[in-house]
Amino acid sequence: MRVSPLFRHVAPTALTAAIALTAPGQAALAQTRGVPSQDPTTADTAASADMAAGQGPAGTPPDIVVTARRLDTAREHIQPSLGASNYEITSATIKALPGGENQPFNQILLQAPGVVQDGFGQFHVRDDHNGLQYRINGTILPEGLAVFGQTLSPRLIDKVNILTGALPAQYGLRTAGIIDITTKSGLFDTGGTASLYGGSHDTIQPSLTYGGSTGRTNYFVSGDYRHSGLGIESVDGRSNPVHDHTDQYQAFTYVDHILDAQNRLSFVGGYSNQWFQIPDPVGQQPGAGWSVNGQTAYPSDTLDETQLEKTGFGQIAILHDAEPLTVQASLFARYSSLRYRPDILGELLFNGQAQQAYKQDVAIGGQVDAVYHLGTAHTLRSGLLVTRDRSTSDTTTHVFPVDDSGAQTGAPIAIPDHGGKTATSFSGYLQDEWKLLPRLTLNYGARYDLYNGYRREGQVSPRANLVWQPGDIYTLHAGYARYFVPPPFELVATTSIAKFIGTSAYPAVTTNTVPYAERQDYFDAGFQARLSRYLTYGIDAYYRISKNLIDEGQFGAPIILTPFNYAQGRIGGIEANVSYARGGLLAYANFAAAKAKGRDIVSSQFSFGQDDLDYIARRFIYLDHDQSFTGSAGVSYAFGGGTKLGGSMIYGSGLRRDDAANNVPNGAKLPPYAQFNLTASQHLAGPNLDIRFDVINALDHKYEIRDGTGVGVGAPQYGPRRGFFVGVAKTF
Repeated sequence: MRVSPLFRHVAPTALTAAIALTAPGQAALAQTRGVPSQDPTTADTAASADMAAGQGPAGTPPDIVVTARRLDTAREHIQPSLGASNYEITSATIKALPGGENQPFNQILLQAPGVVQDGFGQFHVRDDHNGLQYRINGTILPEGLAVFGQTLSPRLIDKVNILTGALPAQYGLRTAGIIDITTKSGLFDTGGTASLYGGSHDTIQPSLTYGGSTGRTNYFVSGDYRHSGLGIESVDGRSNPVHDHTDQYQAFTYVDHILDAQNRLSFVGGYSNQWFQIPDPVGQQPGAGWSVNGQTAYPSDTLDETQLEKTGFGQIAILHDAEPLTVQASLFARYSSLRYRPDILGELLFNGQAQQAYKQDVAIGGQVDAVYHLGTAHTLRSGLLVTRDRSTSDTTTHVFPVDDSGAQTGAPIAIPDHGGKTATSFSGYLQDEWKLLPRLTLNYGARYDLYNGYRREGQVSPRANLVWQPGDIYTLHAGYARYFVPPPFELVATTSIAKFIGTSAYPAVTTNTVPYAERQDYFDAGFQARLSRYLTYGIDAYYRISKNLIDEGQFGAPIILTPFNYAQGRIGGIEANVSYARGGLLAYANFAAAKAKGRDIVSSQFSFGQDDLDYIARRFIYLDHDQSFTGSAGVSYAFGGGTKLGGSMIYGSGLRRDDAANNVPNGAKLPPYAQFNLTASQHLAGPNLDIRFDVINALDHKYEIRDGTGVGVGAPQYGPRRGFFVGVAKTF
């Protein structure tokens, strides 16, 4: 079957649904269903054309271009998405969305099916709380401590693939979604861009990118700064919240060197430094009766709490491609830290405690992945992953001494607490892509994970996916995966509860079981259909049975999430997507229905009240991040002369909140909402200048993401109010 030039796709036999916001001929945002692999020794059409014409980027020999493209294809061939749902978003698509490359990374991912918006910049894939694994050029990026900071800038992305469903055996540990980023390299985008973007909410955002090639070496660098008066979601729905400024710096570097026709060495590095004010509610006063030197009043809008999040990462990889064997070996490291500075007096009067917190995490590891073609019917894949993670915590908590009734008996005191822990993990997998018939492929295998942190746990996890293409219209798939998901090590609380006996910080529930690894049985089935060269659609359904389901919550003033387990979990849903692309008109829509429930909290119990623990021990409740219905859509039209108009939207039926009338945790939901965004851009060919105008939340719909109630839910958060933004970018 012929693939339309609208798509960027490795396998030419794949059935692809284009869901694009770019003009024909550009790379698109697309949903694909994994299909049998293509021989990576076959150069793609563009590379062949370059070789035939003797062309390449300025100063770059054409054979280097062809080799680089072939090695890119070989790297992607190591980890295909056979049988899983693969939603691809390219750089061109990101630029066409409202906000373009100036928007945070999470806002881009909200346009994928089944991705639910939450507060603090978080998002949930298929009703899982977190469970996301980030990969950069095929190498795992270890987890960090950032809560609402966006470590990765859209400017570094050539394309990003979001993989969900019954994943092949090479994907493990974090399995709700794989965010697989292919970075820009400079080989195909020689030159740079300087831009300035800003507008509402006191936003100003300059940035610079540059990439190029010198002989066999390719490079790409980017850097940007962002200042905004809307750093975190508003707690009261104001367009310009009180005390909500942010300053953010991000930098990224990619360098690769082609050693010869079969080998390439590459380095990826990045750093982010992001400072946030914690927004203040307005017009409130303390009401718990605490007193400091006789003072009991403190206006809430004068609170001064801040959080600083830093992340640095680096990866070095060598790729060897010599048919029938392709291997990529990588070493990686990541540093992250989080520092919360409280308003000590204000938090003591409002909450009875104020905690200054510093957490640091350093992770290092190595990863090897390989693919081997065993005849025409079998493609073998295997790999190893080893990581070491060191997490430290340093807190000082200001509290009141209290008597047995909980009444204050004296002036505040400070209690320091320092702790640290090291975790190691080992993973290995083996799988076979077996072409049973020309249009029927079975991908089966297993992986083993051993995790030694606060607990020592392991599991053998079988995987199987069957993909059938009965004709040129439909691709059908069904799969099963056994998953092993350790708790997020860097977030596990190390505080000693015993230190707070006789103080206002001593919890009502003192049980503190260390979180367990989650074990899942995951079932997935669906199809994609291309009815014509213009129209595609697909449906996918999934169901997950979990033991020790992992959730996370914010408990206390520091914006640090704490993991906990439900003994049992049930999550299921269905997703649908449709797209239309013809001429300059491109449109897409996604819709998902889901339900997520858990029963019996069996770890981190001290974070909860006894009434909630008793209720949840006997009954399944909705998870706090459950959302029944989620949707996204977009449309774009490219006119002649470089003019583009477009828009996007997200819809949510509302996250969970407590049912106060019937005392049911997470027993009610917030009202539904829809946010519409608009964009217009003009390319000026003479000065090579791009001008854009964006409107975010064009209808100025005021809606709540959270209302401050629910299991593990902190303060209220509102979606952004209407904002107008203008950007100018000069390409050189």
